[in-house]
Amino acid sequence: MKLLYFAWLRTKIGVSQEDVAPPAEVRDVASLIGWLQTRGPNFADALKNPSVVRVAVNQEYVRPCHPLAAGDEVALFPPVTGG
Repeated sequence: MKLLYFAWLRTKIGVSQEDVAPPAEVRDVASLIGWLQTRGPNFADALKNPSVVRVAVNQEYVRPCHPLAAGDEVALFPPVTGG
């Protein structure tokens, strides 16, 4: 699974992207975020309030209950505002 981090999430976590193999119990977006929070203080801080994190799977906005597969591209970013 490829993870992409944008804006302040990238800054807090310290990387812009990474390839990961989450444990088998990570089956949806919510459980992925929960697992990421356990990966260290940078992840815990960046993801402490999941309600302000938007997620796209394979370039489609999704909800926390969206299922995940091993080859997915998952992008995490703050809410986007228009101008």
